[in-house]
Amino acid sequence: MITFDNTCKYYQGQSAIANLNLHIARGELVVLLGPSGSGKSTALKMINRMVDHDGGRILFDGREIYSFAVRDLRRRMGYAIQSVGLFPHWTVARNIATVPQLLSWPAQRVQARVTELLNLFAMEPEQYRDRYPHQLSGGQQQRVGVARALAADPDVLLMDEPFGALDPVTRAALQLELKRVHQSSGKTIVLVTHDIDEALLLATRIVLLRQGRVAQVGTPLELLSQPANDFVADFLGRADLGLKLLSLRPLAPWVQPLAGAIPATSVTDTATVRDALSQMAAHGVTALRVHDASGQTVGQVQATALLQARPHA
Repeated sequence: MITFDNTCKYYQGQSAIANLNLHIARGELVVLLGPSGSGKSTALKMINRMVDHDGGRILFDGREIYSFAVRDLRRRMGYAIQSVGLFPHWTVARNIATVPQLLSWPAQRVQARVTELLNLFAMEPEQYRDRYPHQLSGGQQQRVGVARALAADPDVLLMDEPFGALDPVTRAALQLELKRVHQSSGKTIVLVTHDIDEALLLATRIVLLRQGRVAQVGTPLELLSQPANDFVADFLGRADLGLKLLSLRPLAPWVQPLAGAIPATSVTDTATVRDALSQMAAHGVTALRVHDASGQTVGQVQATALLQARPHA
């Protein structure tokens, strides 16, 4: 889908990206992670030519991106940023419809796509379609911004710190929303963040950058359990390594049938081992009832079993 082949970028003679080699396959959610100045936003912006690369190649669907007209390239790539950038005097529906209307989609198709995306992002179409951005919360505005980026069904969604300006509760909700959208749509997503927990939660693979060079590429589990060097280990955090590893372990293998008194406190079956242990600690309990998305009880988990879960397994 997207290939960086010895790609370089220079600013005033200084290397911002140095010999980047990376292949992003169709359907992946790749997170570009790193400290400030590591080159992650530059790498992202080179994909849709918001920043032009100075050396090497970038291939999109097997073609060098310079072989595309810029407008044609960008129409195949949705783009969502931290500041959202909604048009304030346009309704939610018209904001989402921006690119489809530029592409001269029939009005009925545009309307159907707006409805589809509002439903996808859990925003009741009849309630939100005719609202204006100032009538939305920050989280709702960000949902509309991502919906707009997806409106013309682009091949790739590029996201530059899209949730960075949101409060922690809204940010966590939208992270889960994006993960759900990715799993349901199979869309290729490239996301920039400096938030380690966000990267671990969302990524199918993480590209950790340092001073314009790749420090390590791998799944979240690979980076946590097999750091390539001290920089990787230190950046991801040594002190709470065990907890981070437990955040990658699904709860499902430790769910047992109900026996005896039913625990009053519950957790969803999509939670992680870390989520469940945190819930137990917060409520001072040693067992949790486990429920599915519909609220139906499917079993329980015990602290003794979870504490035996090997985080590196």
